[in-house]
Amino acid sequence: MSRPASFLVSLLFLVFAVLPALALDQGSMRLPIDAKPLTINTARGDVPFRVEVADTDEERERGLMFRTDLKDDSAMLFVFDESQLVTMWMENTPSALDMLFLDANGRISAIREHAVPFSRDIISSGGPVRFVVEVKAGTVKRLGLTIGDKVRHPAINAIGH
Repeated sequence: MSRPASFLVSLLFLVFAVLPALALDQGSMRLPIDAKPLTINTARGDVPFRVEVADTDEERERGLMFRTDLKDDSAMLFVFDESQLVTMWMENTPSALDMLFLDANGRISAIREHAVPFSRDIISSGGPVRFVVEVKAGTVKRLGLTIGDKVRHPAINAIGH
């Protein structure tokens, strides 16, 4: 094979090998890690999380879709414009999650554990909430989180007080 033909074949291979990977990465949205941690006050003490804040429609719709790299101390905080019945699902979400539904004061009012990856089943808050926190599945059990535990973050404090 001539040098130009070999170069062209190599270039085409790279383009077709790299473009799909780039396209997949476009599906996941990474929000900046907030400078202030999200803290959950539990019976065992305060537990800090590195948090991404989803407070626009686009950010809330995308959430943790396509993400496979959740750490034990990572969380996503969904901030809604007003208290409302919130429904979530796991479409395009490859990682199992625990979901904490919070009232306007940051108190956990409902917990849904081990949401099934890729499921289209509706996960409901069961009542009006202002915030949702998504964490890696198993976090609720590992930390002993319960209804009534308080979650603190500037986005919650600004609304809850």
